[in-house]
Amino acid sequence: MAEFIGGVGTSHVPSIGAAIDHGKTQDPYWKPLFDGVKPARDWIEAAKPDVVIVVYNDHASRFGLDMTPTFAIGVGDQFAPHDEGYGPRPIPSCQGDPAFAWHLVESLVLKDEFDIAIVGEMSVDHGLTVPLSLMFGQPQQWPCRVIPLCVNVIQYPQPTALRCFKLGQAIRRAIDSYGPDIKVAVLGTGGMSHQLQGERAGLINTPYDQRWLAGMASDPHSLANIGHTELLREAGSEGLEIIMWLVMRGALNEAARLVHRFYHVPASNTAYGLLVLEDA
Repeated sequence: MAEFIGGVGTSHVPSIGAAIDHGKTQDPYWKPLFDGVKPARDWIEAAKPDVVIVVYNDHASRFGLDMTPTFAIGVGDQFAPHDEGYGPRPIPSCQGDPAFAWHLVESLVLKDEFDIAIVGEMSVDHGLTVPLSLMFGQPQQWPCRVIPLCVNVIQYPQPTALRCFKLGQAIRRAIDSYGPDIKVAVLGTGGMSHQLQGERAGLINTPYDQRWLAGMASDPHSLANIGHTELLREAGSEGLEIIMWLVMRGALNEAARLVHRFYHVPASNTAYGLLVLEDA
């Protein structure tokens, strides 16, 4: 039977990927961030997942205003890095797991009544690739298979935090019902407080970010009931991405064990947050 080994929540700031790609991780600006990430990398190296489900948002790369699914799962054999305007990142393509991905889709649609878009071919942008690089570095080949799970946090109306949490619970049921012996981790990605435009461009709300980091481990239900208006006010227009961490948290048991927590400001013009959680 499949085994769920735990979850990681991490920001996916594109400049982090650039720092990795250009060998700047030990520069004075970036070193504190990458030092703080190392315990998470040690954890995932020891856990050795066979498959990671990466919950992320597409930044108008594979999807656009002509087609914006609320939730979409990639069921293909391979997912190449997307060219976001400066060439694809120098990283390997992700190898998918079609059998497991189709099992997830079937369980989510038929058993839990989630309407999931099924995507056979898709490229993946920094929302997915930066978390992989944070966890695994720059290998010639990623050490595990990858299933992209894309969430719309860009175009209104976005799913609620509670809907994301319930999706994570449904994903856990799907993992637990999968027959083959594989180890599965879930990465919930997305920025903490940040806003990229308007009068509040550069917004970072550290107390609110810390509330989310604490609540994610000990009281996720309080976070799942937060509405979009509060998130936009407190975390900024792009800070809404944090609801994707709740997909990861929903996959965990009610009581989760905190393995590692880290917070750093700034990463580019955003806050960086990281959590590693296991079932208690």
